Amino acid sequence: MPELPEVETTVRGLERVLLSRRIARVEARRPDLRRAMPVDLGQRLTGATVTGLRRRAKYGLIDTDRGDTLVFHLGMSGRWRIDPGEIEKHDHLILETDDGRRLALNDARRFGSLDLVRSEDLADWPLFRELGPEPFDLAARELKRRLAGRSAAIKLMLLDQGIVAGLGNIYVCEALYRAGIHPRRAAGSVSLARLDHLVPAIHAVLGEAIAAGGSTLRDFASPDGDLGYFSKSFAVYDRAGQACACGGTVRRIVQGGRSTFYCPACQH
Repeated sequence: MPELPEVETTVRGLERVLLSRRIARVEARRPDLRRAMPVDLGQRLTGATVTGLRRRAKYGLIDTDRGDTLVFHLGMSGRWRIDPGEIEKHDHLILETDDGRRLALNDARRFGSLDLVRSEDLADWPLFRELGPEPFDLAARELKRRLAGRSAAIKLMLLDQGIVAGLGNIYVCEALYRAGIHPRRAAGSVSLARLDHLVPAIHAVLGEAIAAGGSTLRDFASPDGDLGYFSKSFAVYDRAGQACACGGTVRRIVQGGRSTFYCPACQH
């Protein structure tokens, strides 16, 4: 599943093509993805000018001068394609701009979503209302407050979008490794001193992943077709049985139905 760095990479790629451009044509090639698309999507977007692109958690946001925001989620396999040579079976939304560029939202598994929300209502939109702060806005003391009294594992709490918005499995594994924190440790028991190491580790891992274009594990590619290369820098993720830099061996466990990778020699 595309995580925060992949969505940020996607938004930045779209920005180069869409920002300040008028949307000349909209074609929804099916009525739904994970859920129904807005029936008035074409009417509200056609002729609108894109005024900004941004990200919230794992959602991409495209703002227009009509006070609407197109909110997209890439699901498990979604990606935008810029100027595709041919329209493919799984290109479910086509946008054409006033300067002749074409963008296609491709989602073979259809676990993604498209919504059109009034920009002024985004903060109270049901899917955003309960989101926690963005990782880059998070400080150690605020994280400590949010984890207070929590007996659940720190790994699971960091994946809770109400605690921190946008963190995903890959980058939580890598950040916990860098901070030396065992993924099964009770979240509320992690000291402020250790969170003072964890929060910068989260920032660093995400920043490096964005700079590398994300992590291409299965289907993800940026809108211009480039693959993400952060996967070449994984210290623990997907490296079960391999040697850690400390000389220990990376292990895999399952938490909340997801694989967790860690080094028992480094993480306590």
